[in-house]
Amino acid sequence: MVKGVSVKFGNYQETIPKLLKLIGFDKEIKKHESIVLKPDLMKGIKGASTGIEFVETILKYCMENKNPGSEVFIAEGCDGHSTDDIFDEFGYRRLSEKYGVGLIDLNNTDFESVGNPEFLRFDNIYYPSVLKDAFLVSLPVLKGDDEFEMAGALSNMIGAFPARHYKGFFSTGKNKIRKWNLKYSVHDINLCKMPDFALIDASEHGYILAGQPLEMDKQGARLLGFDWKEIGYLKLLDDTLSEERDKDKSVGELIER
Repeated sequence: MVKGVSVKFGNYQETIPKLLKLIGFDKEIKKHESIVLKPDLMKGIKGASTGIEFVETILKYCMENKNPGSEVFIAEGCDGHSTDDIFDEFGYRRLSEKYGVGLIDLNNTDFESVGNPEFLRFDNIYYPSVLKDAFLVSLPVLKGDDEFEMAGALSNMIGAFPARHYKGFFSTGKNKIRKWNLKYSVHDINLCKMPDFALIDASEHGYILAGQPLEMDKQGARLLGFDWKEIGYLKLLDDTLSEERDKDKSVGELIER
């Protein structure tokens, strides 16, 4: 697939299928046995959470175009609140029953310890096993944010920190990921696994964005009037990935010689 596409928003039912067909999403999902859709859900804040209509349109497209034996899941790990309650509050349980797909609470699923020498703050991270081998699709709604500066596809992966390991002793919130600026936690969780694909609901700004998560977040920053290099976690991840590309290029040049 190409790096990404942004299209003007008309309505979800027309815009999203055309966009997904254009970018080759229908062909991509046929390669995978497990597809995980990761919305961004916050208790009691519908406008700041991924809308059910947006997700349903994408889910329907996945169900119509996936291989018959492939499974689709909706996964989230809410910060400071019961994920199951929020699935109910925003209609995700009804949606899962309508399409026969599973709901996964990332706060309470099986996880594995992941290490990476490129982590900036964590020694290791407990990461949900269900996400490791799945085709992971981040589905945020684009918005400014007090903690992240901008909430997008990559900051959405904060939900992958399981609360049962990262919550505070007297709190249900994921306090342990806030021992330092959250940009470092966003950076490190995305080095466990960056989403394979991003669909960003920027309809409030007239667009839907689809493609590689880092590139789509950069476009999202521009829509909000930000310089993406001023968004802490985007700059950190871009620097890390650029260094990795430079190393790969150097190794390739040595092999050619």
